[in-house]
Amino acid sequence: MAADTVLPDTSRATPFVQDSPPARRYGRTSFRDRIAMEIEDLRTFVEIANAGGVNSAARRLGLAKSIVSRRLLRVEETLGVQLLARTTRGAALTEAGSSFKEHAANVCAIIDGAREELSPDGLLHGLLRIAAPASFAAQLAPTLAELARRHPALQVHTRFNDRYVDLVTEGFDCGVRVGYLADSSLVARKVGEVPVRLYASPDYLASHGEPEGPWAVAKHAAITPGTDAWHFQRDDATYTVHPQGRFKADSAFALAEAAAAGVGITALGDIVVAPYLASGALRPIMTAYTLPPVGIFVVRPQAQHLARKVRVFIDLMVEQFAEPAG
Repeated sequence: MAADTVLPDTSRATPFVQDSPPARRYGRTSFRDRIAMEIEDLRTFVEIANAGGVNSAARRLGLAKSIVSRRLLRVEETLGVQLLARTTRGAALTEAGSSFKEHAANVCAIIDGAREELSPDGLLHGLLRIAAPASFAAQLAPTLAELARRHPALQVHTRFNDRYVDLVTEGFDCGVRVGYLADSSLVARKVGEVPVRLYASPDYLASHGEPEGPWAVAKHAAITPGTDAWHFQRDDATYTVHPQGRFKADSAFALAEAAAAGVGITALGDIVVAPYLASGALRPIMTAYTLPPVGIFVVRPQAQHLARKVRVFIDLMVEQFAEPAG
């Protein structure tokens, strides 16, 4: 497979320097003071920055707001600068806060990686937060179960939703995307592909007939997730069609149900339509033409350090979804 392409609280926090003197609020601090902040305080600041405020970060971390606020204050005191500005709309990072966030996130990632590598029992620990499309839940569930079986000390939390999820803002370590991946600031790893074909119900075809080729698609009601074009291929030729229809949805299962009800024709991945084909509710059409397969990707925010828990998940996804060689 191709290489990556650019894109719970504990009370025993471990300080980098355990015997450093207390820092002074917004005053001049020594270099030793500045490296003395605790890793949990840094981690909390990163969560505040990603969540957009103290309240959201407290909910995400499962901590009292007062604890989160105190941790933020300690970081600000140690650095001698204000990192979060309170506004009428909530809170926002200051210029210093935006600059420091990237450094803090990298430090947390490096420390986490070191802890994982030096784990005395060799087990993978911590919490892995994954976002995935609801329409891919049935296919992904066995992989998640296998991940939990292989790594009994790892907490695996997955949220299934067909809407677009901002991994950074919503606090996910990584996400699974199925489709044609748009350009973004995320790092993406393609782990597999899903063949795509055109489908319709027998009742629809009995009433409207089957389109003979791409030029006839415009005469049929299309069921789509949005305004995407369909790119049909036959031999060495490509035919681009902009389908039109009155039914749109961001769920592949909703599209399949609409097609099975005779609303129109739709382009779907094989993994979605398998039960509809087995029951006879849908059948493939225009089989002389092919559509580009959609990719299965694991995406993650950019960082200098790839967390071991994410790397292990990516490797398992490749194992489960990559096409066998040969």
